[in-house]
Amino acid sequence: MGFFSRFIPKPKQTPIKNNVPKEKKHIKKSFLAYCHKHHDTEGDKLCPKCTALLAAVMVKMNKCMYGITKPICDKCDKPCFGAAQTKEFLKIMKGASNFMMFRHPIMALKHKLQSMGVDYAKYKQSQKK
Repeated sequence: MGFFSRFIPKPKQTPIKNNVPKEKKHIKKSFLAYCHKHHDTEGDKLCPKCTALLAAVMVKMNKCMYGITKPICDKCDKPCFGAAQTKEFLKIMKGASNFMMFRHPIMALKHKLQSMGVDYAKYKQSQKK
């Protein structure tokens, strides 16, 4: 087997993707959609409350304990921000999900598939215990 082993291709390592920029983009668009619908803002403007929460979320995402391999924030077991901010963040993300399918359908579909992947991974992990 030693002679032929050099002709067998070696398995390639899967490159690690940096999910943070994509996640930030999705969160910002979700905040814009939610704020436009519920707080009557227009363009790239957010109300002061949404602006403050978005800024806090962006800062905390840079310090995420998972680093560049972080899961999507909606499904994270250990949210980076406090209980009140987490509750508001989840409210905005869930509220925006209804009309994100119309404003950004491809991004919303990819996010939903990624969310289902996280749910499936958690399910498989719970079965091992």
